[in-house]
Amino acid sequence: MATADDNQSDTEFSPAVSLEALEETGRELVSIDGTPLAIFAHEGEVKAVNNRCPHMGFPLVEGTVDDGILTCHWHHARFELSCGDTFDPWADDVQTYPVEIRDGTVYVNPNPERDLPPAEHWATRLETALEENLRLVAAKSAIGLLDAGVEPEEPIGTTIAFGTQYRESGWGSGLTILGCMTNLLDDVDPEDRKRALYTGMRHVADDCAGEPPSFDQPAFDTTEVTFSRLKSWFRDCVEVRDADGAERCLRTAVAADYSAAEIAELVVAGATDHPYLSNGHVLDFANKAFESLEETDWEHAETTLAALVEPLVTAARSDERSSWRQPIDLVALLEDTYGGNVTETSGLESLAAASGKTDTDEPWTPPADLQETLLGDDPEAIVDALAEAIRQGATTEDLSAEVASAAATRVAQFGTANEFSDWNTVHHTFSYANAVHQFARRTDAVETYRGVFDGALSVYLDRFLNTPPAPIPTPGENDTGRDPDAVRQGVLETFDAEGEVNEAGRLVAEFFDCGGDPADLRQTLGHGLLREDAGFHTLQNVEAAFRQAELATDEREQRQRVPLIATARYLAAHFPTRREAEQTYTIAARLNRGEAIHEAAKSN
Repeated sequence: MATADDNQSDTEFSPAVSLEALEETGRELVSIDGTPLAIFAHEGEVKAVNNRCPHMGFPLVEGTVDDGILTCHWHHARFELSCGDTFDPWADDVQTYPVEIRDGTVYVNPNPERDLPPAEHWATRLETALEENLRLVAAKSAIGLLDAGVEPEEPIGTTIAFGTQYRESGWGSGLTILGCMTNLLDDVDPEDRKRALYTGMRHVADDCAGEPPSFDQPAFDTTEVTFSRLKSWFRDCVEVRDADGAERCLRTAVAADYSAAEIAELVVAGATDHPYLSNGHVLDFANKAFESLEETDWEHAETTLAALVEPLVTAARSDERSSWRQPIDLVALLEDTYGGNVTETSGLESLAAASGKTDTDEPWTPPADLQETLLGDDPEAIVDALAEAIRQGATTEDLSAEVASAAATRVAQFGTANEFSDWNTVHHTFSYANAVHQFARRTDAVETYRGVFDGALSVYLDRFLNTPPAPIPTPGENDTGRDPDAVRQGVLETFDAEGEVNEAGRLVAEFFDCGGDPADLRQTLGHGLLREDAGFHTLQNVEAAFRQAELATDEREQRQRVPLIATARYLAAHFPTRREAEQTYTIAARLNRGEAIHEAAKSN
């Protein structure tokens, strides 16, 4: 921290206290130019520090000085008195001030040159927050960095680099949450952008706490490997659960400068060689990894992609689960369509070739009864409808959007008489379907069709959770003429009480019927999400719903409504919470504004 400088001019110093008075009391509190200073006489020297403890703002003048150490009496943070450095990483260093003694008076420079500008200081503190899993420090860092004008991509990149390096088990919920929060930044207001960044940071830190670090496998020395061969190697390694070999293949793909679309094809192939891996989490993790890379201009490509390997090779495979085999063998239906095996694509390639579609042809239009079929109880009809759609020229993006819409409907119509944990069942299908849709927008790999079929059959398996189905209001049914802003406030209020699931969905429909702007609704839902102690699935659900609503075409307004109705119901089912994270965020915000936490908060 800043200390006395012989080159400082006399005009930079201001009289603070008489030396005699200071030596008599041992400490004095003074304010110079609005800066509260704690001045101590200790071991024959005079030292000055900022009176606000950098941890939570308690007055340090009320602390104890012993053996050159200043100890705050609130949380017992300790500081080396002469330079202000802390013994405790959770506390931060305290600012010190140059002191001079002139004619029996203590003079202090209240405006010394800072060691680091705010952006660098908070970047350093973010690293400490991640390493030590310190939530308050993470919140302070998120607020401090954005207030200093730092673009979110910088702390996001720092957090990705940390999360991929210090978690041996690879990409997990923490990094996925960070990806979700990154995607929400443009949907929420400026203050909630800080909350979103904090949410991602703290979940990554928590996910890495106590984990051993990851030790990298290098890329192959040669990059002269054809893409088809590298893809074959990668799939073979994933199939036999060979993490080291799979990682080397992925790193080699990056080193060989294969395109983002080609690398996406590589990952999709490995992630769909068996249906619906780990309840859909594997492909969703991969999607968030790619979205994170896209946000940070592929800055951490090798380590990010390598982090996907462990979830891939350890995944639970749905073709080994009884629910996919009995009473109807869904895997056999897939094998017949794919080409004889779940890892095949020859059957899908034949279907696509049969369409004879060219880029100049009219876009495929879904049959009027396709959604009804996807939400029906006949898996053969579902598979046949999708196969016929491919013959008619439907692309992976076309069909993945249809399946994602059906999956959103399952959430929107989830019956509250079901067990509470089954919210996660319909959610898993929805987040998986969204991931397939996003991958279909970055690669036209034929393997993506497998994700479409897998997602559709998961929608089928969830059918009993819509028995009876919660009604989805039709457009115009709730046109009350109310101010859309008042309706938005009503949506937020449903999260303050338990049991408001259906009312939350109805209010979203009313908001649309009253002419509200979907962007305003997303901002409100985002705020409702970020003030709560939302869990992994809840954070995923909102982000997926926002993406699906945004991708819906204007001509199909119900496609915009249903995902937001679905996520509002999901939020209402899981809220309110204790809001502990919001308490930490509020403390951090007050501290960064210079408020005294030990005093009552000022009313606005």
